[in-house]
Amino acid sequence: MTTDTATVSVQHVGGDRLRIKIRQHELYADQPLEGGGDDTAPTPTELFLGSLAACVAFYAERYLRRQGVSTEGLSVRCDWTWASDPIRVGTIEIKVDAPTLPPDRQDAFLRIIERCPIDNTLRQPPTVRFTVSAPAVRRPLPVFGV
Repeated sequence: MTTDTATVSVQHVGGDRLRIKIRQHELYADQPLEGGGDDTAPTPTELFLGSLAACVAFYAERYLRRQGVSTEGLSVRCDWTWASDPIRVGTIEIKVDAPTLPPDRQDAFLRIIERCPIDNTLRQPPTVRFTVSAPAVRRPLPVFGV
């Protein structure tokens, strides 16, 4: 892991559609039809949850491979629900299917997948700071007497 700053940039490209640039990669986010979007891509929340599931899958795959165990059939599923006040993801359930995992390695496997960087970030949230760049609002000068 590097400690250098990395950047993800997002541009609005019309409707509810967003273009996300990560290094040399581009992906998109949108909203479903019932949410007012065109459903051309996952929502930002779905991308977030997909990142968690992919992180778990990566660490699961790497553990199996390093242990000399086949990765055949390995899959990860993420089920989630909404919570409100404030609106957010309320529950997340990660289901890992590792059909080739020997029973005597299940505890070690679980310790590895429960500590992928995305899960670690959820358990120990980072500091998040917002700044806004916008044109200064020009207010008319007050008129004193005529």
